[in-house]
Amino acid sequence: MERIIREQVGCHAITHGSTGWRHGAIFLRAMLCTVCIVLSAIEAGAQCSARDALRTHLTLNKISSADIPPIPIRSAAVPVWKTITVGKFANSFALVDALAAAGCTVGGSAGEILARPSFTLSATKTDVELFAVSAAELGFEADTASLADIYARAQQLGFGFVTAEAAPQLRLQYFDQPIGEFLIIGMKPIETWKGEPVILNVANGGAGLILFGQDGSDAAQISVASRFLFVRPTEIVSVHGLR
Repeated sequence: MERIIREQVGCHAITHGSTGWRHGAIFLRAMLCTVCIVLSAIEAGAQCSARDALRTHLTLNKISSADIPPIPIRSAAVPVWKTITVGKFANSFALVDALAAAGCTVGGSAGEILARPSFTLSATKTDVELFAVSAAELGFEADTASLADIYARAQQLGFGFVTAEAAPQLRLQYFDQPIGEFLIIGMKPIETWKGEPVILNVANGGAGLILFGQDGSDAAQISVASRFLFVRPTEIVSVHGLR
């Protein structure tokens, strides 16, 4: 009997004339479908890993009481975490192009902030020393604290606010950021086109380097485990009328 052979690629059937071949085709079809499902799951997992990491970070509500310092630390006791350079781009378009060329992911609200007229760039190159401190290190003992309270405490302890430009500049100058690290920029909130106040976060969620925006309203609840970046009083950017 002439054998009829018909093959299709992917998860479709491979049919043959004999019963034995038919059984083998069924088994092969099942195996191919399984491979397709596994590969799809891996791809979906890679795409969602950053989003899941962000969600986990932003909804974190617990911190061990043993990790809460008994006395708030002052800016004078905090060493420089990292020095970056601002004023390296002529306009925000060049800055955005540099982020894209570097393969850095920019979230929706962060993208809006970079396009707003209130987002400005330094006219000259300037080195800026950044200081990393958690809300717990500022003396907060509850699980969360409002952004307004965190900012007020930071100022009381001698920390200053960072310009919004520091966020994308840090993203471009911090390619070796550890996976799972999220750094909130202690900046004056900038409103989106819809009027929503946003602050920026430089992160590595596990699927790449990210710059994204988060709620920058006064009442926004922040986990006390979250780390902020501030400057010394000599580099303070005045913050008034936070929403």
